[in-house]
Amino acid sequence: MSVNLSRELQLKQQVSRGERTKKLLRKLAAQRYLQVMALLGAIWMIIFNYIPMYGVIIAFKEYSIIHSITDAPWVGLEHFREFLDDDELPGVIWNTIGMSMIKLIIGFPLPIIFALFLNELRSLRLKKAVQTISYLPHFLSWVILGGILSTWLADVGIINHILMALGIIDEPISYLAEPSYFWSIVITSDIWKELGWSAIIYLAAMAGVSPEMYEAATIDGAGRFQKMWFITLPSIKGTITILFILAVSGILNSNFDQILVLRNSLNESASNVIDVYVYQTGILSSRYSYSTAVGLIKSLIALLLLLMANAVSKKLNDNSLF
Repeated sequence: MSVNLSRELQLKQQVSRGERTKKLLRKLAAQRYLQVMALLGAIWMIIFNYIPMYGVIIAFKEYSIIHSITDAPWVGLEHFREFLDDDELPGVIWNTIGMSMIKLIIGFPLPIIFALFLNELRSLRLKKAVQTISYLPHFLSWVILGGILSTWLADVGIINHILMALGIIDEPISYLAEPSYFWSIVITSDIWKELGWSAIIYLAAMAGVSPEMYEAATIDGAGRFQKMWFITLPSIKGTITILFILAVSGILNSNFDQILVLRNSLNESASNVIDVYVYQTGILSSRYSYSTAVGLIKSLIALLLLLMANAVSKKLNDNSLF
């Protein structure tokens, strides 16, 4: 009797597996175009993101372009020790973390605030116009914007003309030649360039908030600011959390393109960040193993920051990446 029951159970399991397989195949067939697109994306990531990871091994070797990676002599942690013993390290770390922290503190909430107020505009035409103007700078490269800023901030630039006309300053200031102004220029220009573009994802999240919640709040006598605070913000809390976690993990990224086009020999003390340091000491000097070691340290720290921010976020508000 028990043998027959076990056989029946096995047959039922085989039938259910066969049905699940058929359903899966039918689903894949129905989504074949989407699956092909996803497959192409996965292949691209494997070729350009995962296969090149083998090259990280040169951080532990003395690599030269005249030899292959396998032929390069093994040096262990020598490049890592050299980086940690470098006299430039304190200044590089200070510039990188200092600018990134200020960008995080000021630059992260501004797109949220901008999206909240933009979402409250009743005129669709005005809303579209403001949104288009705000994210237009995102599509300009830092090469172009760097040239514009260099012209504006020059001794005979428009910024000096305006400030002198208003009586704020008595003589022109060479802003890009003064290290004390460099952080402010970088942070302000970065916010100006990315404010509108960063707000798009928050506007998309706000579009998913149920209108019935706003209607109920209106009946209860809630004003616009109360609706923003008690309805809109809690509804997009998950989106804010995920983007904040990613921002924390990228705190060592200092926007290499922006700093490279704005820096010069006069503001070098304030503009020498990790990315520029790797470019100068590693790439320009053909010290590929050394630059790889520094990049690997930076990636490991970013991973630790990601895990820490994710854990804290999960504990505080039950929202996290994983």
